[in-house]
Amino acid sequence: MRVLVAPDKFKGSLTAAEVADRLAAGLASAGVDSHRMPLADGGDGSVDAAIAAGFAAYPVTVAGAAGTPRYGRIAVAGGTVVVEVASTCGFATLPSGRMLPLDASSLGMGQAISQALRLRPRRLVLALGGSASTDGGMGLLAALGVTFADVSGRQLRACGRNAARVHTVDSSRAVRLTGVDIVIASDVTNPLLGPDGAAAVYGPQKGATDAEVAFLDAALRNLVRAFGRSGYPDAMAVAATEGAGSAGGIGFAALLLGGTIVSGAEFFLELFEFDRHLPGFDLVITGEGSIDEQTANGKLPAVLARRARPVPVVAVAGRSTLSPDRWDAAGFTGIYSLGDYTVRDTAGDPELTRQLLTRIGRQIGRATAASA
Repeated sequence: MRVLVAPDKFKGSLTAAEVADRLAAGLASAGVDSHRMPLADGGDGSVDAAIAAGFAAYPVTVAGAAGTPRYGRIAVAGGTVVVEVASTCGFATLPSGRMLPLDASSLGMGQAISQALRLRPRRLVLALGGSASTDGGMGLLAALGVTFADVSGRQLRACGRNAARVHTVDSSRAVRLTGVDIVIASDVTNPLLGPDGAAAVYGPQKGATDAEVAFLDAALRNLVRAFGRSGYPDAMAVAATEGAGSAGGIGFAALLLGGTIVSGAEFFLELFEFDRHLPGFDLVITGEGSIDEQTANGKLPAVLARRARPVPVVAVAGRSTLSPDRWDAAGFTGIYSLGDYTVRDTAGDPELTRQLLTRIGRQIGRATAASA
């Protein structure tokens, strides 16, 4: 029996590569051969997964969500560069984890893109999960040379708070992205504005109060109108596009740059050539931190399970609330949850997570060997 171990990260605990390593170690202890293929879906860990898949790591220096300089990296292979929000200006870059719902900026993402462009890529992949800001992509665009001014002509710092003050947008000195295919990898389908928009749906997760959510939604609406006055007549239509609200509106900015939104899960499976690797394996083990009723709606484990058919797929999760009678519909022959092996919370305990993944890998391995 040969097993392909292809998990996503366990958010807040282990990277996809670490999850794969622990499961593979458990399988090996049961005498089962496996191949590791860490995956991503466009969220945090996308760059790490690309590097694990053979992309080269390229160092960048960027501003975190609060403006503090930090070192990061992007992933490069051939003419493709992967840049992610999470490690450039996401939650992890906030000082002491303190939320800044009005003042966090996407500047760092734009700076990473600017440095990526020095490599003359043909394809730029933007992984948008894990953002800390709701600035409509102002920061990203500012790093590429776009300026934002208030009604008196004073240039504004790029952040959600100042989106309310933008009157004009000047892109005359912006970097040109002609010839670069911009891929927006995100499974978020929210528009930028309104009750289903970036502020209303994701603002509270970023620390915004009800009053701040209302302020940010109005601020983003003002920003879109400013674009409309400044040479972007389709700005409101772009704002209404599915996915424009991803990453606090970075999706909106990327669409204005000519990007195309794709399913993060589907795209990364293609990028890492999952279908090419699959033949010859008798079982696939996938997983992520949490599996629930939403997993079947385009989440990586379910997308992988669909593409793997007829090869059976077993999922491993930190926590699973998907009832056994729903496993088959989601594409899984079985689900192993770390929560079934301990009463402790594994989400913030990497060492316990490693131990349990090894144990589960061994258990799967023994079951696999017994059925061979």
